[in-house]
Amino acid sequence: MPIYKTVSAEEAVSIIQSNQNVFIHSVAATPTTLIEALTKRADELRNVRLHHLHVEGDLPYLQYPESFRVNNLFTGANTRKAVNEGMADYTPVFLSEVPILFRKRIIPLDVALLQVSLPDRHGFCSLGISIDCSLAALESAKYVIAEINPHMPRTHGDGIIHISKIHAFISVNHPLHTITPPEPNEIERKIGEYIAEMIEDGSTLQMGIGSIPNAVLACLGNHKDLGIHTEMFSDGVLPLIKSGVITGNKKQKHRNKIVVGFILGSQDLYDFVNDNPMVRFLDIEYVNNPTVIMQQPKMVAINSAIEVDLTGQVCADSIGTNIYSGVGGQMDFIRGAALSQGGKPIIALPSVTSKGESRITTVLKPGAGVVTTRAHVHYVVTEYGVAYLYGKTIRERVKALIQIAHPNHRERLEREAFEYWKVK
Repeated sequence: MPIYKTVSAEEAVSIIQSNQNVFIHSVAATPTTLIEALTKRADELRNVRLHHLHVEGDLPYLQYPESFRVNNLFTGANTRKAVNEGMADYTPVFLSEVPILFRKRIIPLDVALLQVSLPDRHGFCSLGISIDCSLAALESAKYVIAEINPHMPRTHGDGIIHISKIHAFISVNHPLHTITPPEPNEIERKIGEYIAEMIEDGSTLQMGIGSIPNAVLACLGNHKDLGIHTEMFSDGVLPLIKSGVITGNKKQKHRNKIVVGFILGSQDLYDFVNDNPMVRFLDIEYVNNPTVIMQQPKMVAINSAIEVDLTGQVCADSIGTNIYSGVGGQMDFIRGAALSQGGKPIIALPSVTSKGESRITTVLKPGAGVVTTRAHVHYVVTEYGVAYLYGKTIRERVKALIQIAHPNHRERLEREAFEYWKVK
């Protein structure tokens, strides 16, 4: 192994100056020690613009909005309050196009803060479990600072970086951020059953994280030769890989490989991807490119929504004017699956909120963000069934969506549908 010299976290972040653009490594790869050291400089810095997708853990820089202005390219729970109070920003953007913002210097990065694996005997480190847009940030930034962590898995794919490309690095030895995905409830299990029935043997799957994707995966034990091409996955795929359900044998691109941009889950998940040639971590500009996705036959994209109106408009990033998450990769995969031979783009959501409000709505809330347009939507699934909307008239859509709304809300929806569109 080549000899390398580490510096303190304080020395590493000393290069960052006021008015610079700084990228922070994504999701479970969040470089917590560097963030803490940077935040300690709050009194001497002004208008340092921090750009990131969802990041895990406490974010102390949010307490110093004059020193650090945060730009969320996807809003997580730990930044949601700051965004909606005007103390941080949100940029709506397709996940596939975030790398373009860096590479074309629409967001010109001065510094990238990363977390990487130990270097191998040739001096190469790995970006580990989050390649996503972090590779583009690494390539675009003028200055690269990294935590070198023995807990970071060494993953196969695009995220290999020679230590000579890192301008300053620190040694850390802490576990990565982990989560335990929640167990699906009865409603989510029913949604999972409906979706599982739609998935054919030999399909390639894209799914996110959460109870509904886990519910779908739990229903696939009798399927054969499924593949994975997805922006992210979590622990729900592990039993299907170990049982031989997920093989990738029928994929047209990256046959027998799992393609992903980032992962978030348990330590078991991180151990599984460590030095595993079956899993390819690739640049999200490629993973989420609809022209790549469409080349997989029987591509099934499973995405969630906050609400869907009776014409098929899908709101997925806000609750009215309040930003909740982000555009993410939903449209990338909805479009890619729609163009796939035998593909199925699916929007899945419970019929009501935790307060009993209908998530199938006559019209979206004022200010709601349309992530998937009514021209792009194909399948909408709730615990009451499946509505197929593609090629359907407004009248046909209204009737189909009311049928999968909660029974307590159907009469009102029918009444309002007549008022708006004269649908009887």
